[in-house]
Amino acid sequence: MEDIMDLKGRSLLTLKDYKAEEIDYLINLAAELKAKKKQGILGDSLKGKNIALIFEKPSTRTRCAFTVGCIDEGGHPEYLGKDDIQLGHKESIEDTARVLGRMFDGIQFRGYSQETVEKLAQYSKVPVWNGLTDTYHPTQILADLLTLKEQFGTLKGLKLVYVGDGRNNISNSLMIGTSKLGINYTILAPKSLWPNQELIETCKQYAKESGSWIEISDSLDGVEGADAIYTDVWCSMGEEALAAERIAILKPYQVNPALIEKTKKENTILLHCLPAVKGNEVTEEVFERFADVIFDEAENRMHTIKAVMVATIGK
Repeated sequence: MEDIMDLKGRSLLTLKDYKAEEIDYLINLAAELKAKKKQGILGDSLKGKNIALIFEKPSTRTRCAFTVGCIDEGGHPEYLGKDDIQLGHKESIEDTARVLGRMFDGIQFRGYSQETVEKLAQYSKVPVWNGLTDTYHPTQILADLLTLKEQFGTLKGLKLVYVGDGRNNISNSLMIGTSKLGINYTILAPKSLWPNQELIETCKQYAKESGSWIEISDSLDGVEGADAIYTDVWCSMGEEALAAERIAILKPYQVNPALIEKTKKENTILLHCLPAVKGNEVTEEVFERFADVIFDEAENRMHTIKAVMVATIGK
């Protein structure tokens, strides 16, 4: 890229820590790395680099994206499942972080507590990337933003409507990413599932600076004019006990043909971070109608994660 931005040594714990132009840089770098890979051109930016991949929660896209992205650039990824290391059990998070920081050049963490990923970054002294916590999922949102840019050619001024559990890690992170980059963001959810007020106020400030707006409503009419609708599973990992109650209150927010119709637009797309529970948050018919975009979005996890590694620890 012509304008190399120096993100060396930076962790990615939440998109709150990144300026709009830095997020934009990562999206553009990912697009460039994706184009090169399609031409069979791989890099050696991570040659000699070792990456620890810590997983408290299982994963398909995040694990595969970090593994393939790392190997594509000449690095070595080491998978560390919850039964492989003593993280927070026989050994404190702080001590595990200090050990891993002396052996690895970067650490990915996917698990429950945001505090854990923050401690890993504080004590390891190497870049730490948040592959998902209960609060935030920043690497997913980078993939979503790249997908929107591929679909519409631009990001500023788009209207993205998130439908479902408005206070989960995806909605939280989307609100941060969209408000920083000038995308208008609407959450349609029952009031009991609206996001934390403090985060709303923070993101409204970002939106003010970028010239966009945030709207939170329990009315499905808010979907009108959406360039993209985004949905996610109604029960996040660890919330399985709440399934029946969640299904009951979210059933009206299912993404189905009637909801798509309410956009009053011809070119609205659907995004889903996967895995999907078809018949709950989205009907099979609507999912399949937009499957090509959804699986582009899944593939883009790899290109954006690769960009994050290259930008923060690459040569």
